Amino acid sequence: MPGMTIGMLAREGGVGVETIRYYQRRGLLEAPARPDPYGGVRRYGAPDARRLKFIRSAQAAGFTLEQIGELLALDATDDRARARELARERIAALDAKIAEMTAARDSLRKLARECSAGGAGPCPIIASFEG
Repeated sequence: MPGMTIGMLAREGGVGVETIRYYQRRGLLEAPARPDPYGGVRRYGAPDARRLKFIRSAQAAGFTLEQIGELLALDATDDRARARELARERIAALDAKIAEMTAARDSLRKLARECSAGGAGPCPIIASFEG
């Protein structure tokens, strides 16, 4: 994989070229030096691809780009305690979201049962969203 262009790196990571550039502007990925002071194509290596995959995986787990930047910095310092703290914060946020979605699902189930029961008047589902 040494010598990848930005397009090749983007394909390897399943993102667009502009995403790579955005991550570079945010300081999450380094932009390699140009081989020629008057231009030339920058080349990326396997470490860049691994870092990009880490960023994408961390995003999929719900970490913000700020948190991902912190995790990347922590990797260099081997501060596992802070990394665990960030993970625990993310787990708590996921648990809260799951609880919220479970409550919404339960409410919709109840409304669907009430709607299927028939009866006079407006549909309970529609009425609940109007009020």
